[in-house]
Amino acid sequence: MTCHLLLLRHAKSARPEGVDDYDRPLAERGRKDAAFMGGLMAREGLVPDLALVSPALRTRETWALARRAFAAGIPERFDTSLYDSTPERLVNALRAAGTEAKVIVLVGHNPEMEETAALLCGDGEIDAMARLDAKFPTAALAVIDFAVANWAEIAPESGYLERFVTPQPA
Repeated sequence: MTCHLLLLRHAKSARPEGVDDYDRPLAERGRKDAAFMGGLMAREGLVPDLALVSPALRTRETWALARRAFAAGIPERFDTSLYDSTPERLVNALRAAGTEAKVIVLVGHNPEMEETAALLCGDGEIDAMARLDAKFPTAALAVIDFAVANWAEIAPESGYLERFVTPQPA
C-alpha cells in the first residue's frame, strides 16, 4: 500500500502596506501560478483525496485556484496548526488525517514546507532531490510517496521524493 503526499507551497503573495501577514493575498503572478499548478496536478493524475490547508489568506487562495482543475469535490480541512508551524506539527497533522485518504495535498508556508520535505524524504529521484535541496519556491510542489498502509505510519526519512515541480524555471 502507498500513501502520496503533495506538499504545495502557497503561490507568490502580495505585501500590501498595513496588512497583517495572515491576511496577505496572492499577487497576480501567484494567482496564475496557483491555477497552473492545479492544472498540472490534474493532468499528471495527482488528484488529492483530502486537502489540508493553512487558513492564512494566501494559502486558501492558492488552494481555491488550484482545486478548480479537479472535476470532483475534494474534502478540505483548514487547520490553524498549519500556520506559523513546524515540520513536526505538519507531520502530526498528516498522521491524524485518518485512513480513508491515500493522497493528501498539504498547502502551507515556508520554511515549514521545505523543512518537512527534508525531514520526510529519505530518498528520491536524483534531479528532484537536488532541486528541492536548492530551494522550495512559491507554488512549488513536492510529491512524496510512502510505502505505508495509512498516514499514522509515516516517519522521518521514510518517504521517496517522486518529483519536485515549480511553475517557473528553476
